[in-house]
Amino acid sequence: MKLPIFIADAFTVKAFRGNPAAVCLLENQLDEDMHQKIAREMNLSETAFIRKLHPTDNFTQSSCFGLRWFTPASEVPLCGHATLASAAVLFYKIKNVNSTLSFITLSGELKARRTEDSIVLDFPLYPANPMDSCEVDNLIKTAIGDTLVQDIRYSPDTRKLLVRLSDTYDRSFLENLKVNAQNLLQVENTGKVKGLIVTLKGKSDGQIPAFDFYSRYFAPWVGVAEDPVTGSAHTVLSSYWSQQLGKKNMHVSSAPAISLLDHS
Repeated sequence: MKLPIFIADAFTVKAFRGNPAAVCLLENQLDEDMHQKIAREMNLSETAFIRKLHPTDNFTQSSCFGLRWFTPASEVPLCGHATLASAAVLFYKIKNVNSTLSFITLSGELKARRTEDSIVLDFPLYPANPMDSCEVDNLIKTAIGDTLVQDIRYSPDTRKLLVRLSDTYDRSFLENLKVNAQNLLQVENTGKVKGLIVTLKGKSDGQIPAFDFYSRYFAPWVGVAEDPVTGSAHTVLSSYWSQQLGKKNMHVSSAPAISLLDHS
């Protein structure tokens, strides 16, 4: 059995930057356990599997496909950078003729639209509710020590915990913050938290346009110590920061990449 597999660096215009994802095109049904074995072999934060929905479909002409994502440890319900990588492979390598692609996923139908010089993803927004710090004190302390925290939110839809650092910190502090992700598994093993978002309000810092917020994402619960850039975390981040800043369009930094969010 031969399977075409591509590796694409998402959220960047330079090779070996951004967030790499493997993309596997499935002409035929794949044994269920093979998805995880291939993802483990690729050993990237996510491996995407694009499948045809009907026997007459083909990767060049069809506009709707099934899409699943696997980390080296498990299947995940949503992955932004691997979706972007999947669309890029279909648009630029397979030469799909459509301007918009639809993906049927565990998180519903997602769309990727080709523009003149980019790909625009249409993703859901998930609210994050205020959370009593005493419920997650040990987890936060293990993750960031005595770092000052300004806000704590929890997204039940995604099982992600959002920790906003004090506005007194700057981007370099967040980028250099030491987080031992594997230690988080010892503190939180109930299944309630599957991802930790650490975020910070943006500052001008000479960048034009200025960044609205910064973030880092840790998910050792699904086998990813730190994900360089993650679209699934931004389904929570964009909802939160849109409310905090009163903005629909945001310019954000998720080390090491930069992206534009249109929350409309």
